[in-house]
Amino acid sequence: MKTHIQIKLFATLQQFMPESADNFAIEAGTTIQSLLESLNIPPAKAKLIFIDGIKADIGQTLNGGERVGIFPPVGGG
Repeated sequence: MKTHIQIKLFATLQQFMPESADNFAIEAGTTIQSLLESLNIPPAKAKLIFIDGIKADIGQTLNGGERVGIFPPVGGG
């Protein structure tokens, strides 16, 4: 079943932002890993993942209606 999520990509990941980020269509049960693949984001570039403000991992599933935030590894010193 098709449903929608909201995607927020930060810093260097913004280059992968789809035009439909505020209403991105997915199949219910899609994993974060599948989402990354559909956006052409290498999993190593997705360091921090939040679903509705709660830290998640790459295997977490989406049912629709969630806000997904993805951050790259942070550098600096």
